[in-house]
Amino acid sequence: MTLDLTGRRAAPTLEAVAAAAGVSRSTVSRVVNGSSHVRPDVVTAVNAAIDELNYIPNRAARSLANRQTMAIALVVPEDTNRFFGDPFFAEIVQGITQGLEDSDYVLNLQLASPSSPSEKTIRYLLGGNVDGAIVVSHHSGDDFFTTLDATIPVVFGGRPYHPELHRNNYVDVDNAAGAAMGTQYLIDHGRRRIATIAGPANMQAAIDRAEGWATAMREAGHPDDLLEYGDFTLASGAAAMRALLDREPKLDAVFVASDLMAAGAISLLRDRGLAVPGDVAVVGFDDSSAATSGEIPLTTVHQPSREMGAEMARMLLALLSGEATERERVMPTRMVVRASA
Repeated sequence: MTLDLTGRRAAPTLEAVAAAAGVSRSTVSRVVNGSSHVRPDVVTAVNAAIDELNYIPNRAARSLANRQTMAIALVVPEDTNRFFGDPFFAEIVQGITQGLEDSDYVLNLQLASPSSPSEKTIRYLLGGNVDGAIVVSHHSGDDFFTTLDATIPVVFGGRPYHPELHRNNYVDVDNAAGAAMGTQYLIDHGRRRIATIAGPANMQAAIDRAEGWATAMREAGHPDDLLEYGDFTLASGAAAMRALLDREPKLDAVFVASDLMAAGAISLLRDRGLAVPGDVAVVGFDDSSAATSGEIPLTTVHQPSREMGAEMARMLLALLSGEATERERVMPTRMVVRASA
């Protein structure tokens, strides 16, 4: 065992691997960098030596040789409070991290402006600092991100805003169908005056969820006039619920475009002395930890957020390695019934 000057065990070197495998240093380098010009038996011997010595390749040296950074940017066009306050993002990030775990790539977080990225963000993404990017929570005005794939591979978490204008790779659920399912659940349980709290009108997922609610209401012969907008935060859910009750005190249900906004809506309903679900039934969307952390467990539309994050990572890794991959991946939703409806 070799010790360094501090008395700690020294990290094994490329030369040590070469000696253990009985090959040259350059041969070990070719194996580590994935060269196809090495005999299979030599590859086996080198990999065995790597495992035995617990050798970790020098990522910086490999990056210089391959002109790769071995870094991926996770770009979230949201302010800090929204990113760290919404459990949806925690699930997505955990999934992405799991999806990258067996690769050599590291993940760099970039929080960008919800309206448009800063010059600093643009320079970073275009300056050869990352090999690819995952963009989650896309808004109108973020047109830079939809054109970024001309420079580096990009995968979106959710369909980009105005998807008909772009052909980006993305992972999503059918938000309109999921919202229609949640609304239909309320209709099937006898609710008639059903409102909705929609997400921001500059986000495609929010637009689709509002349309799903409206479609289910129209098909059931019910009016679709009770709509208020929030911004996917707890406070905005409460504010939108207050506005809806001021407009229609006799509403008997509300479909809410996120669990966090639904939690805010329930808080406001209880402050007004209304029972949930006795007076007003509430259905959310996400099935995040916000659905089970309140006093009234939330009936909600489940989307597989963690699995979506892992799929984003898988799709981007395929693009980075030149493998064929589908451009769109739409994952299933389902109802999760709890006490709020």
